[in-house]
Order: sequence, then structure tokens, then C-alpha cells
Amino acid sequence: MPGRFSLTVLATLISTCSFAASYSPPEVLVAPSAFKGVHGLAVDQQGRLLAGSVVGNSIYQVDIETGQVSTFIGPDQGQADDIAIGPRGEMAWTGFYSGQVLYRETDQAPIRVLADGLPGINSIAFNQDTGALYASQVFLGDALWEIDINAQQPPRLIGKDLGGFNGFEVGQDGWLYGPLWFKGQVVRIDPASARQEVVADGFGTPAAVNFDSKGNLYVVDTLTGQLLRITAENRQVEQVAQLASSLDNLAIDQQDRIFVSNMADNSIQQINPLTGESRVITQGDLAVPAGLTLSEDAKTLYISDIFTFRAVNTETGQVRDIRRAHGSDVEYPTAVGLGQKQLLLTSFATGTLQILNRSDYSTQAMIHGLNAPSAAVELEPGRVVVSEMGAGTLVILSGEQWQERQPLAQGLQGPVQMVRGQDGMLYLTEAAGFLTQVDPSSGQITRLAQDLLMPEGLAQQADGQFIIAETAAQRLTLVNPENGERRVLAENLPIGFPAGPGMPPSGIPTGVAVDNNGVIYFGSDIDNGLYRIKPEH
Repeated sequence: MPGRFSLTVLATLISTCSFAASYSPPEVLVAPSAFKGVHGLAVDQQGRLLAGSVVGNSIYQVDIETGQVSTFIGPDQGQADDIAIGPRGEMAWTGFYSGQVLYRETDQAPIRVLADGLPGINSIAFNQDTGALYASQVFLGDALWEIDINAQQPPRLIGKDLGGFNGFEVGQDGWLYGPLWFKGQVVRIDPASARQEVVADGFGTPAAVNFDSKGNLYVVDTLTGQLLRITAENRQVEQVAQLASSLDNLAIDQQDRIFVSNMADNSIQQINPLTGESRVITQGDLAVPAGLTLSEDAKTLYISDIFTFRAVNTETGQVRDIRRAHGSDVEYPTAVGLGQKQLLLTSFATGTLQILNRSDYSTQAMIHGLNAPSAAVELEPGRVVVSEMGAGTLVILSGEQWQERQPLAQGLQGPVQMVRGQDGMLYLTEAAGFLTQVDPSSGQITRLAQDLLMPEGLAQQADGQFIIAETAAQRLTLVNPENGERRVLAENLPIGFPAGPGMPPSGIPTGVAVDNNGVIYFGSDIDNGLYRIKPEH
């Protein structure tokens, strides 16, 4: 990764940051990286390697030799879970959260929406002989469609309830070959009749397939981290390379070079299909840093990294994986809370609270069915309060299986981050611009500060004042809860990436943490790095 992200860009970001006189300039603890999770890959007829990012809301061009990354199609039309190149060089891609299939004939042609209202539209492929275009829904739907490239006819339903027909390709026989994510199989589907046949099975979680020029079918297994080959001759399955888990997609160019993406590493690797040898083209230590919390001794910073749950050594900046998405049971964590013996991970994407044992990181509970939970705080052992961004409520969970739910407060306007104050009260930021106090015994709501600009990350200093990431203003602000007075600690920071279509108004929440010595940590949703600011004494 070093050298892959432009050091010139990084230096410019730091040099333009402004900060209060009592604080040093922000310093990098974990270096930035190019993507915000990387998914679909494609090599176009010009030999350009293209990569899609749903959270990054963009399609990127990646230099295969140098690893240099540039934005090819940016927000908001660039949201891409998968990318397909047609027989005439035309390009189509899928907006997972926007529910759109987008298309353009050339780089200069206008972008057109071919289909809308398809949440979870995921994978896409052209028939290279006929130009027919197909796309599938996965996770937020489960269906396979034929898409009219002239947008004159609505999408034609081929089949539904397939089992998650993810990264598929069209074979020379006109059938669609792809993995069934939830069934551990690779199948082929006749787009005319919807007839389905199993090609191979016994996979962990197959994520995508692609053909080489000889008719061999390559498969990435996101659970096991394997790149596998299904031979054209006899459909034997053989391992090509052992990689890390959280693989997402692959592309094969005209020279049969194989490129594989990993959403947890922000990485793209080139794999030699003959030897299995891999070469990193671009990679990051973090994927999409969001919620942060510090251990009591301030030596470990826990990060909800969207596609991974990680820990960072605050002295060295060394990053350690705890859980990787699709390589474990973690579900896209966006916030993390620190309990006495537990870690509390919330995911607004899946409506989940996951409770981990702090001693060995084993999963103690997985609670689903919450309404876009944005944070969780332990009140005492056995009682946890969760903020629901989707409902504007706080809910207390308890019971042996956490099945008891007691409403605590309602009418909140987009709760984002929440912490337990030194006085035992709950404090949270609301996207509508508030720093808010909630009494955990009565549910009484008191708004302590207003007109904040998209406040997200929240941490309390040793003196009782709160540090807030005002992401719409790209600054950290100190707020006195006693009188609402505030002052800017640092501004022009690399935070405040706009939320893409279909995402919560806060987008990826910017996490903030502070230790007892006043050292402030924050993650960047602009460049995916981790920074700290030290007080000057």
C-alpha cells in the first residue's frame, strides 16, 4: 500500500488543516487508501482496469502497473457494485442502494438510467454475441432480470428466489454462469426458460465467477479467501490461490490476467493463473473507518471499519483484524461501544446489534430486527440501550436472550453517535444539528446545543466537555454541556464525504475518540485514514 495512495494528496490534506493554537496539526496514525470498499471489477476494450465502490459512490480507474487510482465516474452516478463491458465497448453498472442500472455507450456519451426501483441490484453482465444485458438482485432482493438497453421496455423477470445469484458471467452457450451466495453452489441459468443446473458445489460463500479465454471458470470464495478454477474439460474444481477472506469480485483480461478485489483490504491483486502467485496492485490497512472507541488504558482503539472490525495500537499504528465481513459473522459494523466485558457493534445496514466478549472476541449475541441502529451503550451488565436512526428512538434491550425491548425515548431527529457521560447520562448527536442529553432512568430529552452542521462522532474529554465531528463543516468542535459554549479545535479536515443515494443522511459516520491526556483520534471518510491530534502543553 505505501506509495499507492498519492503522497502529494496526503501532504496537501494535512497542510490545509487548521487547528486551535492549543493542538498540534493532525498526524497520520494509519495511512489512507484509495477506495471505500472495492467491489466489482472490469477490464474494458481499451485495457483499463475499472473498480466499483458502493460506499464510495464511484467507479475508479486503476493503473495495473503503478497502482495509481483515479476517479472514473464520481458521485452520484458512479455508485457501482458491479461493472460490465459490452461487445461494442459500452458500459453498464449497478447502483446497489440507488436501485438503478446505469449505462453509457462511450466515455463521451451521457449516462442513462436503464432501470430503477430495484433495491440490491448487484451483478451485471452482457452477452458478448447478442448484446443482451442481464442483472441480478442480491441481499435487498433475490431476482434475475433482462434489462432493455434502449430503456423502452421494463426489465423482464427471468427468475426469483434463486439463493443470491451474485457476480455472474454469460457463457459462450448463452447461459448465465454464477454463484449462489446462500447455497454454496455455482450454477448456470438459461435466460430464456430460467432452467437452472448445478455446475459445481461445496463452496463456502462463492461471490463471483469469470471465464478465461480457454473456457475455464474462475471462482472467488469470500468465506475461505480462495481463488478456484472449474476446468472446462471436466468441471473439476481446483485451487489456484489462497488469499484473505472478504473477496468480492474478479476480472480477467484478454491476456488471461486475473484481478481480484477484496472489500476489507481496499485491495486489488493480480493473480498468475499458472502459479497462483499474487501481486498487490493497491491495498489499504483500513477499509471504511467509522465508529471508534478507546480501551480504558488508551492503548487500543477499536474501529468499526464497515467491512471489518479492527483494533489499532495507538502507539505504533499497527492494525489488527478481529472480524472480517463474509469471512466471519460480523455484519457491516458502523459503530462500536465499550462495555465492562463486552464490545457492542451496531450495523444500520443490517439492523443488527452484535455483542462480543472482550476477552476472546467470541460472539455472545446477535440481535436482528432493529431499525437502522446507529450506536449502543451498556447501562449495566445485562442492559444495553440502542439508538435507532431509522425510528428516531432509544430502546433498552435486556433479558437472557436480549429479547426484552423497552422504549426509552422517541422523537429524536436522526441519532448518529451515542456515549455514556461521566455523570451517567446518555449523550448523542442528532443529524438535525443537536447535541442531546437523555436521562437513562426517565427518557427525558434535553438538547444542549443546536445548529451543529451534521454532527456525527462524539467523545467526552476528561474535563466533561464534548468533542463533536461537525462533518458538514469538516471540523472538530468542543462543546461545553453546561452552557452550550463551543469552540473549533481543528478545521478543514478530511471528513464529511456526502452520503450516496439510498444511504442514511450521515452516510458513513465519522468516529471520534479522546484519551485522558486529551489526544483526539478521528477517522476519515474522505481518504479512509486514521488521524490523531495532540494537545500542546
